[in-house]
Amino acid sequence: MADDGIQQAGTLRFEESARQVAENARFVAGGVNSNFRLGMAPGPLVFERGEGAYLIDADGNRIIDYYCGMGATVLGHSPAPVIAAVQQQVQKGILFAGQAPIEYEAARLICERIPSAERLRFGSSGSEVAQAAMRLARAATGRRIIVKFEGHYHGWFDNILWSTAPGLNAAGPEDAPTPVIGSRGQDPAAGEGLSILGWNDLAALEARLARGDVAAVLMEPAMCNQGAIAPAPGYLEGALAACRKHGALLIFDEVITGFRLARGGAQELFGVTPDLTIMAKAIANGFPVAAIAGRAELLDLFADGVLHGGTFNAQPVAMAAMVATQTALTAEHYERSSAQGQRLQDGIRAILSEAGITAQVAGFPLVFHVAFGLDAPARNYRDVARSDKAAYARFAHELLKRGVRVLERGAWFVSSEHDAEVVDRTLEAVRAAAREAAAG
Repeated sequence: MADDGIQQAGTLRFEESARQVAENARFVAGGVNSNFRLGMAPGPLVFERGEGAYLIDADGNRIIDYYCGMGATVLGHSPAPVIAAVQQQVQKGILFAGQAPIEYEAARLICERIPSAERLRFGSSGSEVAQAAMRLARAATGRRIIVKFEGHYHGWFDNILWSTAPGLNAAGPEDAPTPVIGSRGQDPAAGEGLSILGWNDLAALEARLARGDVAAVLMEPAMCNQGAIAPAPGYLEGALAACRKHGALLIFDEVITGFRLARGGAQELFGVTPDLTIMAKAIANGFPVAAIAGRAELLDLFADGVLHGGTFNAQPVAMAAMVATQTALTAEHYERSSAQGQRLQDGIRAILSEAGITAQVAGFPLVFHVAFGLDAPARNYRDVARSDKAAYARFAHELLKRGVRVLERGAWFVSSEHDAEVVDRTLEAVRAAAREAAAG
């Protein structure tokens, strides 16, 4: 295992991870099982185990982790209460193709905590429940068009993977974005049911809704896939009012924001209750659980002709993990974790400023974003897209060599295990990496 001196000197090495990825690319395409694990320097890593705020990789490096399972591990790695709950449920059974009491307990917890959740259905991933939400909206309204926003990500399916990270040379004018396909092999016709807008522009949204053909407006209530951007004052309230006026539904994608911005999600923090909400990631601290929740009369359409299925929906072991996770997400958890997350965010901002690096550090205590090259806070995707991503990627690599793992897109996720000592170690690495970045 690498010691702290090596980590601080910036000399961690990752040869064993590289060897294992290359060797096993014979069996696993690209050596990874998600494309989002590619493209990060020095390459995909192989991890042996996780402990609290740390990951231990195949080379024995002990690394402070701010990926947090892409935002899922809000309680850190291997929390004892979640493990105990899972072990107990495994003894009772794994999959019944029927109902279990644990899924009803899980549903009750979400309905009590999420303002929009009068009813819900469970799924296995955010991509799946996004599809369920769009189907439900079209069934309820008899309309086809879904409004989505540049930079917002709602899953990898053909009908929604549009303009999630478009190049500005292809995105068209800001007031009339050109839809940009997200993958080779994607069906171009699948995007015909979408209308792409820029986020945080209420006038543009109101004008689009006035055409009377929109089934739903689908958005991250705080833009956290690209950046960590709060809604402009009055934007969410205005979006809800415009949807009501023109007969469309408002859907919040809280896959990232749920259980990070507040126990009741962004809708609790901002005081705006949508018609439907989709959740995943931190809902079960890394176990594959997702949910669609909302108004009872809408969700009840799933029992009246709108198909929603899935072999692994409400899988009992995952439900046990979810109940244990939600039980641990107390007010004290948020107070303590948020204090350290805010201290980390403030410390990074100060260190970058001292190093003479122009950057914006913005967001929320448990999920924030660092963008190099911006001299003003980002308001939407196009602002984030103008940041110096290459410079930030080099900074992220310098951090990794010092034992701190952060997403190269700029997002930092904080868990309850990022305590004062971990934050102090992180800021030491940030200071050293910032010196390298400034020199570069």
